[in-house]
Amino acid sequence: MSNTKTIVTSNWMGLILLSTAILILSSASIFIRLSENEIGPFATIFNRLWIAIVTLVAWKAFTKTRSKIIEDASIQAEIYTKKDIALSVIFGLITLPSLLLWAWSLTATSVTNSNLLHNTTPFFVVLIGWLFFAKKIDSYFLIGLVLGLGGTISISIEDFQISPGNLRGDIAALLSALSYAGSYIVLEKLREKFSTTTVLLWLCSIELLVVLPLTLLTENQLFPFSLNGWLVAIALGVLCQVIGQGIMAYSLKQFSSGFVSLFLLLEPIFTSFLAWIIFAEKLTIMNGVAFFVVLTGIYLAQLSQSVNKQISSQPEIS
Repeated sequence: MSNTKTIVTSNWMGLILLSTAILILSSASIFIRLSENEIGPFATIFNRLWIAIVTLVAWKAFTKTRSKIIEDASIQAEIYTKKDIALSVIFGLITLPSLLLWAWSLTATSVTNSNLLHNTTPFFVVLIGWLFFAKKIDSYFLIGLVLGLGGTISISIEDFQISPGNLRGDIAALLSALSYAGSYIVLEKLREKFSTTTVLLWLCSIELLVVLPLTLLTENQLFPFSLNGWLVAIALGVLCQVIGQGIMAYSLKQFSSGFVSLFLLLEPIFTSFLAWIIFAEKLTIMNGVAFFVVLTGIYLAQLSQSVNKQISSQPEIS
């Protein structure tokens, strides 16, 4: 009985953390759009990555120091095999196109189109897991996924614009979702062995090595030139890349990649609420209905036997 209560409590804490991460990540498209008022999409990603790396290195140093001073113990060094290094490189190379394609799509199509197509990620995560990794999908999860996708589509379908001018941006946003889905599958494998900080540090470092030459070749302005521009860059690096993505990665220790990615369906809804608060954009009854439908889908999905993993008794500290 006590073990059951522990699992239920842990599940609720995990759901709250995931909801917090999505609330943070839902601000990314707004920050990217604001950033692109001063610098281009590649420079936006470049600043997001190097700021995230500085933050992660500082956090890793802090946890090591705290462990030595307070707990009088040192953090055990993580051992990398050739397979681990290969997976980390693949993770970075798969995730980078998602960031670049999504950032570029926001300059080539509407925010609504980009967000809607980018957030089809859970469908691709489930499809890839089923086709290539023989992951089981039961009726609870399948119904939850359908409801979640339906709710997300309904909130944006009225503003979705089908036109030749948007086609390239729409395709880029859809490809970013496919790339993002692949990264979640690989991330789930890496999280079986490595801490959240280590995985994110590998990811950001590999992406930065690729995006830096692209930025230097294509952008005239590398850094923001105003205080507001720097605040936006810091928000993207610290809030979205480190905290938001960090919570999502951390949750993969407890939940399956399919279920974690399902929470991404809340992102366009939270974005609508943020746009209402920040830009005074109008909210409709459909926003509320969609929010309820997506939450229902997530609730049904969490009843699936394939969602929860064995909860580790070892706390993660770095």
